[in-house]
Amino acid sequence: MSALQLAIADGVATLTMDVPAARNALTAEMAARFAEVVPQLQADAAVRAVVLTGANATFSAGGDIRGMRAFHENGGTADMARARMQSLHPWVRGLLELDKPVIAAVDGAAYGAGFSLALLADFVLATPAARFCLSFLRIGLVPDVAAMYTLPRVVGVQRAKELMLSARELDAAEAQRLGIVMEVVAQSRLLDRAQQLARSLTAASPLAVALVKQQVGASLGNDLTTLLAREADHQGLCMVSEGHREAVRRFLGKEAAAYQWPHTVVAAQAGAITRAR
Repeated sequence: MSALQLAIADGVATLTMDVPAARNALTAEMAARFAEVVPQLQADAAVRAVVLTGANATFSAGGDIRGMRAFHENGGTADMARARMQSLHPWVRGLLELDKPVIAAVDGAAYGAGFSLALLADFVLATPAARFCLSFLRIGLVPDVAAMYTLPRVVGVQRAKELMLSARELDAAEAQRLGIVMEVVAQSRLLDRAQQLARSLTAASPLAVALVKQQVGASLGNDLTTLLAREADHQGLCMVSEGHREAVRRFLGKEAAAYQWPHTVVAAQAGAITRAR
């Protein structure tokens, strides 16, 4: 069985990390699968949204500690370690900059690189049992898998430093308060809720979704003039897109919108979800 399983249905690609013996750690095999799968997701026009989760009530325990020990025992050098990390960068960047929405569904541990992986998603859902920890300093390492880039953009520079330097654990409630987690969902509902959101997003204009992700991703590194220019360029593209034309036609024809974000759930499920405030 693959360390990273891929299933596609109704426009939603579900990626499931599954290495039971290592608690879904980012092993060499899993990294190789990410490198294979992420470009496929980008190229497949039938995939409109992605859900990333972990099997066996664990998201990911982070780095492969056994692999690290083998690296030391085999005389690994700084140059070798650098090359290994650089080999991750194409798919890490690819997942972060994917022009399709990515939803992380987190149950159990999201430690070290597992936490970093969750931060690559656009939205993070978590169960009450989820635990987040940038545990790198506990083993003498610095945060990787782009956490130095993503976390300050979510929680601010000071809090990011605190979480990285303390290497302390966050429960789901605190992660939600800090804005890391969007919703806390009952374990029995986690994957269903993630896929519900993903399916909703498949009805949105893929062009508009891609441009929103691109623009927001660049917002902290650009000035207002640049962002306004990009906004005008992007809106020009959207105004002549088929998705926009169809939405206008539906509105004027008093038809239901094709795209509706599922802000609410039926009453029977309402107790299972706590929304971010």
